Amino acid sequence: MGEQPIFTTRAHVFQIDPNTKKNWMPASKQAVTVSYFYDVTRNSYRIISVDGAKVIINSTITPNMTFTKTSQKFGQWADSRANTVFGLGFSSEQQLTKFAEKFQEVKEAAKIAKDKTQEKIETSSNHSQASSVNGTDDEKASHAGPADTHLKSENDKLKIALTQSAANVKKWEIELQTLRESNARLTTALQESAASVEQWKRQFSICRDENDQLRNKIDELEEQCSEINREKEKNTQLKRRIEELEAELREKETELKDLRKQSEIIPQLMSECEYVSEKLEAAERDNQNLEDKVRSLKTDIEESKYRQRHLKVELKSFLEVLDGKIDDLHDFRRGLSKLGTDN
Repeated sequence: MGEQPIFTTRAHVFQIDPNTKKNWMPASKQAVTVSYFYDVTRNSYRIISVDGAKVIINSTITPNMTFTKTSQKFGQWADSRANTVFGLGFSSEQQLTKFAEKFQEVKEAAKIAKDKTQEKIETSSNHSQASSVNGTDDEKASHAGPADTHLKSENDKLKIALTQSAANVKKWEIELQTLRESNARLTTALQESAASVEQWKRQFSICRDENDQLRNKIDELEEQCSEINREKEKNTQLKRRIEELEAELREKETELKDLRKQSEIIPQLMSECEYVSEKLEAAERDNQNLEDKVRSLKTDIEESKYRQRHLKVELKSFLEVLDGKIDDLHDFRRGLSKLGTDN
């Protein structure tokens, strides 16, 4: 069935600098797909990542490997076979946690697979040794039975299996020695990784200080932005005030045009005003004359009233004198009448 993907994520891939063993070198320009594969035939697990046509990670998981989280979004593991240390940068802490959990799960599965393979090898070796011993006994007793040919054939097969088993044992011893050497290199890589962790811690402390400075700078910029917003509000109010003043200016200009139009008829109005003023002055003079005449007439009337009162008094006195004269005349007539009668 071949290899099957069992887990896939995306991350930025890095490899340790082979010269310094401290600095990280980017293996991909951007986040790429990183997958766990399970090989059913070999009963093994690998981490594979491809950037375009280039394979940037091909790491077989062994029980001795360890995945280390060096920050909230970065993790690493050492591959002794590839003689390098791989690093992955994730976009979130959750992705890093899932990848680390899957690494531990695959590591345990690889350990179980290795234990089962070792048991099969030991069982095969023991079975071969037992068969070899039994074959030797059978050779001693080969002259005693009619199945000599069959037993000899079986003995030859067991010898071949024993030879193959011995070869496999030697192969596994070589593989074990390789693993020990890889383990030594891995230990060295882990020590270097620990040193890198210390360096990363120092860099993290520096970055944290820089982050605090940036936060303070951001606070200052936010305060400046607040001041800018207040200035913008003031500018908006000033713009509204300018628009109001411009509207008033247009009204004043309209009034000024009207006044200019009216100023064109001012000379005529002035001449009319002068004419009216002259008329008014003449009327005031006439009014003054009339007032003088009225005062004169009032004086004449007062004098006339006074004369009328005086004439009334004189007329009354005259009438009284006249009445006395009339009475005297009547008395004179009566006296004449009486004289005539007497004569």
